[in-house]
Amino acid sequence: MRAGIIGVTGYGGLELFRLLTAHQEINELFLYSSSKQGQLLSDEAPHLFEMNQEKLRSFEQLETDELDVLFCSAPSGVSSELLPPHLEGKMKVIDLAGDFRLKEADVYRKWYGKEPPNATFVDNAVYGLTEWNENKIKEANLIANPGCYPTATLLGILPLVKTNVINPKSLIIDAKSGLSGAGASPNKASHFTKVNDSLSVYKMNKHQHIPEIEQTLKTFAETEVNITFTTHLVPMTRGIMATIYAELTEDIQPHTVSEIFNEFYQSKPFVRVFKEKTDLFTKQVYGSNYCDLTFALDERTNRITVISVIDNLIKGAAGQAVQNMNIMFGLNETEGLQQSPLFP
Repeated sequence: MRAGIIGVTGYGGLELFRLLTAHQEINELFLYSSSKQGQLLSDEAPHLFEMNQEKLRSFEQLETDELDVLFCSAPSGVSSELLPPHLEGKMKVIDLAGDFRLKEADVYRKWYGKEPPNATFVDNAVYGLTEWNENKIKEANLIANPGCYPTATLLGILPLVKTNVINPKSLIIDAKSGLSGAGASPNKASHFTKVNDSLSVYKMNKHQHIPEIEQTLKTFAETEVNITFTTHLVPMTRGIMATIYAELTEDIQPHTVSEIFNEFYQSKPFVRVFKEKTDLFTKQVYGSNYCDLTFALDERTNRITVISVIDNLIKGAAGQAVQNMNIMFGLNETEGLQQSPLFP
């Protein structure tokens, strides 16, 4: 197979390069950059010295016929400009940005502050939450890869919403991410003096992943709700922990909750369900495609707390994209993704 990566010099693009160069089915890899064309990838990423000696191509050099699959790791708003001319051929496309995730144009305008892509492409895009949408992913030509926060959140709550164990209107999601979630381009929010030895909150009640989570709950659990979702920046390189609170709709025992999670995920190789009240930490999934889950019941408040941890650059981006590619091409779902987490 021949694969291409647009935006290879960003954090998500670099992880795609790492995963795809180790993928047994990828024979050729074409690298594209809008700002670094003509350079070697190692000029921008010295840790890849001598791993790729071909110069980065400009997007204008993209030839649809030479690729089986194209990964786009460009920022939101850029994908919708670059990809449409290449979406009607045989090449399969996996977009890691948010342009094709939201189905309603007005919702996209409100939360992203941009004009949405052509509705035809949005309608044809399949939401790539792998564990919940495998059948449609198999038939897809365009994948809207989920955001990192929605991946961690949805994997943790969908089984409980689907089985009516919790009141979805009571959902409160407190999520924390490492600095790489802000992207490779430096900005004021990610300046060392602001993030070092500090914890900050951002995009309160206006994060673009809010409508994505709500839309997915409606799609997969037939539940239309407005959630409370707050994001924080943690002074670490990568990792997401989503702490999710919800009211229980019935008296339930821990073993029943465990059975619910295991029923949904027992055949899913990258979701690991731990026993109640396990102390999870983000480093246990560092560099891997795993999502680890645990929970705790509180009889006093009649609430459940769900903890979900992922690596935002792997399961929250590049890893899930490769997982989706595997399914689209009928490959083993775990191909190229079998690395154990990095620790310490």
